Parts: sequence; structure tokens; C-alpha cells
Amino acid sequence: PLARWFWTIDRPLLAMLLVLIGCGLIAVAAASPAAALRLSDSVTRVDPLFFLQRQFLWVLMGVPLMLGISMLTKDGARRFAIGGFVLFSVLLMLVPVIGAETNGAQRWIQLPGFQLQPIEFLKPFFVVTTAWLFAMRFEDRSLPVIPVGAMALAIIVGFLVMQPDFGQAALVIAIWLVQAVLAGLPLIFLGLAVLVVLGGLVVAYQFEPHIRNRIDGYLHGEGDTYQVDRALDCFRSGGLYGAGPGEGTAKFRLPEAQTDYIFSVIGEEFGAIACFALALLYLAIVLRVLLQMLDEDDPFTLIAATGLVAEFGGQALINMSVNLALAPSKGMTL
Repeated sequence: PLARWFWTIDRPLLAMLLVLIGCGLIAVAAASPAAALRLSDSVTRVDPLFFLQRQFLWVLMGVPLMLGISMLTKDGARRFAIGGFVLFSVLLMLVPVIGAETNGAQRWIQLPGFQLQPIEFLKPFFVVTTAWLFAMRFEDRSLPVIPVGAMALAIIVGFLVMQPDFGQAALVIAIWLVQAVLAGLPLIFLGLAVLVVLGGLVVAYQFEPHIRNRIDGYLHGEGDTYQVDRALDCFRSGGLYGAGPGEGTAKFRLPEAQTDYIFSVIGEEFGAIACFALALLYLAIVLRVLLQMLDEDDPFTLIAATGLVAEFGGQALINMSVNLALAPSKGMTL
């Protein structure tokens, strides 16, 4: 079974993912001292390598989980995703009740030793569950799978807006629309959905001060642009080739250097060329999956894989764009 698994998986894709994980460890090693210093004070001193140690822990847990899931049958993976979707949907709904507030947002559940953000786990489970739902349409076109999927989407987006987390809400909506189009959503409904999203953005701009401030800061340079300014300082400091591993200084003024602005840390210590290479690696992973899907005739696999890679590439694109001041500031990890 192990040999059969090895010769049937996409080995180049697995290799690229492992390279990306290695890049992540190097990037967190560069960002960890800055993040630790920011969290330290006169009473409590955080170990400079604290975030690197924690990243190693997640890799030791995540890689075996990734490989284990890749050994599941298609039906097994579907059942696993549906179970995860139910569990993390419940946790997402509990965030307004028992969630911990950080930086003015209530998005996390505090557990011993770490915080859990349910939406990060829910996204891939939601994608695969939605794909299973949409795939039923290819067997019986009378089933109301798109309205049912839209209801599930509305519930998730509603709880994200309550946190508030408009960036994750926009990403989830975009992923769902990609999957719905593959499932045969008429273009007129796609246009209406886009209009609804734009209308929601206008409403958020009018009634949510922090959304208005971030959009104004992006468009006009008004308001609080501290985060983006510090991120651009890192890229200026690094230039083409970088200041060298551990030699960056601008990173110590970055907010959330180990997560939201880690791409800027890479820019300072390893340079713009390294950032470009990393962006190409993300693009290669996305294109590899999409090219594989050109020959796929199973609707569930097509919709699930395309949705997952849309989530993966979309989140990376948002993070890099924010770091480079190409999009309004948004707290989303790389």
C-alpha cells in the first residue's frame, strides 16, 4: 500500500510543498526574534526562538497529517471533511461567546498554550464539503445544491462579520463563487453575487470605522498607515539581495512580524529576488494543481481541488499584496 501510494501521488507537487514548508521555517527563524522582542517587557522575556520552536512543532504535526490524509480514499477524505466542517462550524459559532479578543477583534478561542482560529481550519473543510454538495448537481440537476450551499456560506460569512473579519469573509465568498461557477452557476447569478459583495463593501465602508480607515489609507494615504509604512521600510532596507540572515533591523518595528508581515521580513533579510522566487513557488503549486484538473473527469475532485488551490493561492496573494501596499491592510497570514 505504501508503494502504491508513493507511485500514485503527485510527487513534484509534494516536493514543492515540502520546499515551501522549509522556506516557512527559515522565514519564521528570521522573524522570531523581532516578534519575541515585541511581546517581551520588563517583567516577562520571551525566548527569541519561541516562534521558530512553535513552527517546528506545527510542522512535526502537520506533515504527518498531510501525508495521512493523502492516503485516504476519496470517500474517506469526504467523510473526514464533512466531520471537520461540522466541528469547526460549531467552534466558529462559539467565538462570539467564548472567544478571546486580540487587537480589537474576537477571532480566536484560547486553549492551553495557544490560540485556535476556527476559520483557518474551517476553510479547507468547507471547500471539500461544498464540492461534495455541488457534485450532486451532476447526478441530479433538480437538487437545490446551490441554494443550500449559499445558505451555508451566508452563515459562515455572518459569523465572520461579527468578529469582525471582513478579509476572511471576502476570501470565503470568492472561493465559493469559483466552485459554484464550476458547478454550473449561471453567469447572471454570478454577476448578482458580485454586486451583492460590492454592496456589502460599501456598507462596511460607511459603518465600520476601521474598514473605512484602511481603505482611505490605501487610496489616499490618510489615517493610520503605520503597518504598511513599516512593511515597505523592510523592502527598502533589503533591496535586491537582502541584508543577510539575522541582519535585518527594520523588522523590529513590524507588527506581527511572524505572521501577517512575514513576507516583509523575507524582503529585508533575503531581498526582493528571494521574494519573487517565493511568489513563483506559490504560483507553480497553483498552476500544477490546475493543470492536473484539466484531465479530471470526476466533478467532486475537480471542484474540491480547484477550491482548495483557490484558497491557498488567494490567501498568499492577499498577504503579499498587503505587504507590498498593493491592497488595503488586512491581517491574514502567509
